[in-house]
Amino acid sequence: MRTLFISLSVICMISFTSCATRVVANPSSVTVVKTAPKHYKTVIVKGKRYYFWNGKHYRKTRRGCVFVKV
Repeated sequence: MRTLFISLSVICMISFTSCATRVVANPSSVTVVKTAPKHYKTVIVKGKRYYFWNGKHYRKTRRGCVFVKV
């Protein structure tokens, strides 16, 4: 009975661990625009605010605006 309990506990622990990995983009490949141009448009996509100009969507960060794929 004890062996059954231990083996079931191990199986539960293994099944509850996450296999997801965190993927971080190379920071040197990210282009940060310090100030948005005067002719940008604010758009809402899926409840989030983005800035649109020059045919691309950007989001605001502390360092400026960063290009994102919507």
